[in-house]
Amino acid sequence: VSMLGIALGVAALIIVLSVMNGFQKEVRDRMLSAIAHIEVVDAYGAALPDWQATAAKARENPQVIGAAPFIAMQALIARGEDMRGAVVRGISPNDEATVTEVAAKLKDTTLAKLVPGQWGIVLGVELARSLGVREGDNVTIVAPGGQVTPAGVVPRLKQVTVVGTFDSGHYEYDSTLAMIHLDDAAKLFRLEGPSGVQLRLKNLHDARDVGAQLSQVLGPEISVRDWTRTNRNWFSAVQLEKRLMFIILTLIVAVAAFNLVSTLVMTVT
Repeated sequence: VSMLGIALGVAALIIVLSVMNGFQKEVRDRMLSAIAHIEVVDAYGAALPDWQATAAKARENPQVIGAAPFIAMQALIARGEDMRGAVVRGISPNDEATVTEVAAKLKDTTLAKLVPGQWGIVLGVELARSLGVREGDNVTIVAPGGQVTPAGVVPRLKQVTVVGTFDSGHYEYDSTLAMIHLDDAAKLFRLEGPSGVQLRLKNLHDARDVGAQLSQVLGPEISVRDWTRTNRNWFSAVQLEKRLMFIILTLIVAVAAFNLVSTLVMTVT
């Protein structure tokens, strides 16, 4: 009976640790396949005056292995009577491939179709399914802010062509993210340049430390956000779950140790 108790305790310990580590890695990897480890943006929400210089300064950190400019704005995407809210991200296809895994997989296929001036768009697979569109269909982007005309304020609309879809495996991004070319995004949202720079690190677990270092190097006019802060709810939930699991696993280890001690005492007796 004592040996059986020890075996069950050790088995439970191994199984719970494996399930927790596998769950965390699976969700985290899928989430980070569509977003960067660190985002560097203007502290006041304006476009970066010289994103190349900012990226070059960030690359001086040995942990940074990739940098790409981006524009991210909220917008509505409409197809007939169907309309969905989405984050429209303007990207440079070649640079984006060095930052996110999704872009690296689609660099030579879908993202190669994002040509400036042709107004192509790549939708998340769940977003495309909810709108009922496929490659070659047209959708309309309703940009925030409007144009003042004699008839009043009219929303700014732009018809774009769906050139493909992506599947990151994470529903939140597959259902709310759309990508267009950086130059088209700048024209659509009336920006003078990229709103920020995305960075990829050698070790994603060092994102907070690297973010703090970059904040000191880049100065107070630049805001640095790492993935643990942009996904604070998920990160906090995982941390709380790990603390609770630590308590539970400690009790399991205590039970196994008690069984082992009792077996030795009985044997000696």
